[in-house]
Amino acid sequence: MVKTMTIGSGSTKDLLSGKQTKAQAKLIQKFVSGEFPIRNSYSSPIDALRTGAILEDRYLLILPDNYYPQYKSVCKEMNVLTCRIDFGLVEKGNIIDFDELKTCNFSDYMAFEELKIEGADLLTYVKKHFKNNYNQVQHQLLCSGLDSANLVFLAVYSYEDEINYNRDIKENEYIKIRVPRDEDVISKIKERAEIFQTIKDYYSLKIK
Repeated sequence: MVKTMTIGSGSTKDLLSGKQTKAQAKLIQKFVSGEFPIRNSYSSPIDALRTGAILEDRYLLILPDNYYPQYKSVCKEMNVLTCRIDFGLVEKGNIIDFDELKTCNFSDYMAFEELKIEGADLLTYVKKHFKNNYNQVQHQLLCSGLDSANLVFLAVYSYEDEINYNRDIKENEYIKIRVPRDEDVISKIKERAEIFQTIKDYYSLKIK
């Protein structure tokens, strides 16, 4: 059961939700379930999940060879916190940077483009309108120990699998936003993770 006692970055939204919410209750149930969730996004009936998985593979093709997909990192301060980073830049066995990819519909992508043309602060826009994505990256920065990383928004033109499997992603089809470490958010993540760490530590004790 202890092996499954982790809070991944995909659960950051639930971790930071109110303590009396259904999301928090569901997270606790999953945490102590002793079961590893089995997911296959490529065959998901949910278009957004399936398309996201396919386009992650296409995005990897435009990255240098030293980017590794689904790079796993465990927080040194609290080993209950873990993450899988979409694309980790690795040198000499250590992660030095990463890209976290989010697919978005064309209208959302064009909003980014318009703001970019206007010279607006894209990071401020993300913190307000894509707060969950921003907080997830903070979780990943905590686990990886990095000071900043890229949050990448990729435009989705179609939910047809065949089209996406053959898509060649161009530079003007994604927006890359540099996200610095936010100690306020990170402190909140660690505060909320304390109870989960305590439970994990308790069940990790070996009784002689």
